Amino acid sequence: MELNDLLNALKNPQALQAKANELRQRTAAIVATGQAGGGMVKITLTGEMEMIECAIAPEVIDPADPAMLADLVRAAHHDAVARVQEAIQRQLADSMGDMPANLFGGGNPFGGF
Repeated sequence: MELNDLLNALKNPQALQAKANELRQRTAAIVATGQAGGGMVKITLTGEMEMIECAIAPEVIDPADPAMLADLVRAAHHDAVARVQEAIQRQLADSMGDMPANLFGGGNPFGGF
């Protein structure tokens, strides 16, 4: 998207709002799974960062070491967040075309997750 395209879009707020709504819907539809411990712990998040699944293999549950399980869950969640952010950035890049990513103060106008 060139600067003239951006200025024209700003002159048509309804079209800009429609584009923003479309981007929100596409972002909400994202589903990404992160994992840790060689796939023993998996966390699935939506594009809105809602956790929709947490799978833990029984063999990783050690009552004598709950801290290890907590670390694996945290690592899987971090991996899932990174995957969602990558998907959002890909969608933004597709939507924005040639517009510089730093126009919004970074590649993600939704802020850091």
